[in-house]
Amino acid sequence: MTMDIMNSALSGLATSRRALETTSNNISNVNTEGYSRQRIELATRSEQYTGSGYIGSGVDAVNIVRSYDQFLTDQLRFSTSAFAAADTYQKLSSQVDNLLANEATGLSPVIKSFFNAVNNVANDPSSVPARQVMLAEAGSMAKQFNNLGSRFNEMGKQVNSQLDTIVGDLNNFANALAKLNDKIVSDMGRSAGKQMPNELLDQRDWLLSNIAQKVDVSVVNQADGAVSVFIGQGQPLVLGGYASSLSVQSSKTDTTQKSILLNGQDISPQITSGELYGNLHFRDQVLDVAQQQLGSLAMGIAIEFNAIHQSGFDLNGNPGLALFDLGSPSIGVKSVAKDSNLRVTASFSAPPSAANIASYRLDVSATVPDVTYNLTNLFDGTSINDLNNTTLANATAAAGFSISFPSGVLNVGDSFKIDPAIDAARTLRINNAITSPKQVAAADMLGFSGDNRNALKLAKLETQSIMQNGKATFTQLYGQLVADIGTTTHSAQLNRDAQHVLFQRAKGARESASGVNLDEEAADLIKYQHSYQAAAHVVSIAKSLFDTLIQAVR
Repeated sequence: MTMDIMNSALSGLATSRRALETTSNNISNVNTEGYSRQRIELATRSEQYTGSGYIGSGVDAVNIVRSYDQFLTDQLRFSTSAFAAADTYQKLSSQVDNLLANEATGLSPVIKSFFNAVNNVANDPSSVPARQVMLAEAGSMAKQFNNLGSRFNEMGKQVNSQLDTIVGDLNNFANALAKLNDKIVSDMGRSAGKQMPNELLDQRDWLLSNIAQKVDVSVVNQADGAVSVFIGQGQPLVLGGYASSLSVQSSKTDTTQKSILLNGQDISPQITSGELYGNLHFRDQVLDVAQQQLGSLAMGIAIEFNAIHQSGFDLNGNPGLALFDLGSPSIGVKSVAKDSNLRVTASFSAPPSAANIASYRLDVSATVPDVTYNLTNLFDGTSINDLNNTTLANATAAAGFSISFPSGVLNVGDSFKIDPAIDAARTLRINNAITSPKQVAAADMLGFSGDNRNALKLAKLETQSIMQNGKATFTQLYGQLVADIGTTTHSAQLNRDAQHVLFQRAKGARESASGVNLDEEAADLIKYQHSYQAAAHVVSIAKSLFDTLIQAVR
């Protein structure tokens, strides 16, 4: 009987100590990211039958489990991806918005100053100072275009750098997760799945949360305790102890654009959330659009101004030269259908009219008996069909570019989006041949120094609806760009704020279910301390009883 009391009390001491250790561990990890509160599970030992009935034999600590809710964890993971995508997209979009709308960095003031200077020349065509101011303002406008174009290029490089960093992080997380899977399976196997390696499970959930911040993720639990992780639209990143390899590769058609590859396959179109998506979505929907419209504006001003300027005469009696030089801007080419192994080269050639400035789609419509193409203007939807190589060259020259396929095989269905003007703002400059203000061609006829008719034509360009097939002036086109980017940025901010609220709620719900509450832990400490002291007192009594029994039989 005395030994039964002793054994029961000792079991109480052991379980109380284990409970105190668990509580102490919770308190120690109150600030540990990803830690889930642990609790001890107790079970009564098997009763012993006696003639007087069943007598309890103590208590056992059968398990230490996490306070964990799978639904709340999945919800937090989803919210993490959605918020990361919205936050990244909003931050990057706001950079473009701030550049375009700011008076110091935007184009509206310099375009206005330039045309004011052209009007001053029209008012006093024989004034050399007025001509000098006009050239200076033209240079300032070109410089502002260059600054914006270069800044957009830097943003493109920033996006590419972010893609490299994110993919590197994802590969590290995936490899660590695969190793954790192996270790968790091994540790769970020791107890036939009855005891869980809680800290390893917390580490795995933390890794999954980090993956979710980078890219949309789906997690499937396996029977052996491992998890399989899929990104995008079902592309496997981790399968048990195997981790796939992500990489970033320059586009085959445009080296400034990078794609995300998983085991060699381009999965960029399948990515729908996370920081990775935020960067890709910004590049495709904001940055490329802003670059194209900015380049279209630079190209339109240069083409139309040069055409009129070259039709006039300067103060020296010479025909006017092109005032602006568009240089050799890069052409944006994207493969939008089929994963072709083609190598594509494209070069710029200024179109004869600003009306032709647009983005184009080139489709391969046939390959037998000869290759034929369809060229579609993406602004107005007009299309030129069944072009052969010769007629394609003529059509693309009118559109402002040439394109060729030096290697690879063209297949029906191959399709490319072409942006001839996407880099034009960066390369716009004053013609190097213009070295004197006397070369401004203000006159419409030879030999009349006071003739301002050509200058009036140049000044009139400010209010003419030339761009977008005669639907917008230069300033209206820029205003539309500013308004579109502003609207996009505002929508991005609203979405970011909404996703932040949902993320905070999901995080709070998870913390409420799994986080450490110091008040609760303090109460548990007192409870387990008292139970430990009570069990120790029982041990002391049992010892006294045993000593009394020993003395009685001596």
